[in-house]
Amino acid sequence: MSATFRSLHIRNYRIWAAGALVSNVGTWMQRVAQDWLVLQVLTAGSGVAVGITTGLQFLPMLLLGPYAGVVADRFDKRKLLMWTQGLSGLWGLVLGLLVVTQQAELWHVYALATLLGLTTAFDAPARQTFVAALVPPDHLGNAIGLNSASFNGARLIGPGVAGLLIAAFGTGPVFLINAVSFAATVVAVGCLRTSELHSFPAARKGKGQVREGLRYVRRRPDVVVILVVIGTVGTLGMNYQLTTGLVATQVFDKGATEYGVLGSILAIGSLSGALLAARRDVPRLRLVFGAAGAFGVASLVAASMPTYTSFALSLIPVGLSSLTMMTAANTYVQSTTDPAMRGRVMALYMMIFMGGTPIGSPLIGLVGDVFGARWTIYVGGISALVAVAGAVLWVQRRDHLRIRYSLREQPHLQVLHPDEGAAARESLDAAGGRASRSAA
Repeated sequence: MSATFRSLHIRNYRIWAAGALVSNVGTWMQRVAQDWLVLQVLTAGSGVAVGITTGLQFLPMLLLGPYAGVVADRFDKRKLLMWTQGLSGLWGLVLGLLVVTQQAELWHVYALATLLGLTTAFDAPARQTFVAALVPPDHLGNAIGLNSASFNGARLIGPGVAGLLIAAFGTGPVFLINAVSFAATVVAVGCLRTSELHSFPAARKGKGQVREGLRYVRRRPDVVVILVVIGTVGTLGMNYQLTTGLVATQVFDKGATEYGVLGSILAIGSLSGALLAARRDVPRLRLVFGAAGAFGVASLVAASMPTYTSFALSLIPVGLSSLTMMTAANTYVQSTTDPAMRGRVMALYMMIFMGGTPIGSPLIGLVGDVFGARWTIYVGGISALVAVAGAVLWVQRRDHLRIRYSLREQPHLQVLHPDEGAAARESLDAAGGRASRSAA
């Protein structure tokens, strides 16, 4: 088996990946259907309403992220995922029945988006870190890359299928199909061999666990700067369902099928980025920054395209650069974090990356209503370039971020502060690490 797919030779990971792929297809179908339902059925093309819906879906992540991370570190992730995936399917079923019976109103969508967001807030850190229990440590980077490939491979299928179904039958059946798709993950998790799962120390019981996670991240300036970059890009630059929907309908006067196709084309680049990432072990900070900068440039180019066809094709490098950034950042953070803290760190990561959407999505929708659909993409591209420029300047000014190490010899990066003294540096060198920094 090639290096790109080496994690698939592990039985538990194969089962997990198969279930996740089915569920991901359904998730992408619902995303397209939900935005189309709000944009074209329940409102008269209101970008603000779509932004509010998306914002409500991600608001719980912003509010509950640190606590959800504690839950992921303390409890059995396998059982937790069965509950969260089952509940996610239930919310899709309810929305589908409301639409099919022609009872759906905008407030129903708002309420169910919030419930889905509450469930996702606890699902995301458990799902992100569960992969470490499925594969040995030296396969973690590959497995994370393949997870991203699955998610974006589903994006190739889901939006296009959703567009065809919406054009033929409306949005209701799409929600019902998504509800059924969550059963695939529940079944897959139930079929895993628990004896082959890799165990990690659980977080201790007691107070202060959230603060402990925040303190850990604060002592990791490399993680902090990644959070700043992905938070900015995630909040203002990666509102694809909203931005492509506005551009398709308002700039190029296209319908549901063409809108769905844009999502699939975007996924071509995203899938390519994920597969390339799966070949790496653990990326460096420069890859995260470089990919974020490339995303900014690609977004500006896409926003300037004069025709629907040229706009669609320009989304390929947008998807490639954004997925490279996301996978590189995710792999770096997970691979260099203490396993006992991984759930809390990834919860904070997801809170910043996805939790900014309640702020960014309505704001981007307002930008589209006031300045035009193209500016929803321009704003994202400009913000990404500003964030990368600030991060690079900050890194160059901070001596304690000048870290040179070999991940094969030292898989868990140790970030040293200027006041830790020469003794700590000598200790690391004696242990075989290659971390270095400049003493204050």
